[in-house]
Amino acid sequence: QVQLVESGGGSVQAGGSLTLSCAASGLTFSWYVMGWFRQAPGKEREFVAAISRSGLRTHYADSVKGRFTISRDMAKNTVYLQMNSLKPEDTAVYYCAADANDPLTIATMSASYEKWGQGTQVTVSS
Repeated sequence: QVQLVESGGGSVQAGGSLTLSCAASGLTFSWYVMGWFRQAPGKEREFVAAISRSGLRTHYADSVKGRFTISRDMAKNTVYLQMNSLKPEDTAVYYCAADANDPLTIATMSASYEKWGQGTQVTVSS
């Protein structure tokens, strides 16, 4: 049974930092491109960041570029999202996702990802 379990969410003041973790089980972790998405109340789910199967390539949404860093630990089957300089507009539920469809592409569309976690809330106050 495939499971993606996010953790590390919470409340922080603007300018602060949080690190999200996503522990994967029940799948061959190295076969999957891993991504982070987020959804704010009343808004569509949006792409945040993704990392290639090898971990050598990453891709970020323009809104988080330079502030967020995605990484993966193959030994721990875990993907991380380090979030710095947080802004109130970063407030959302953050989801971890896994994509095995095209190993050469870092997808930014949520429809490309077939495995999803349950989400973790991030709240940034001004």
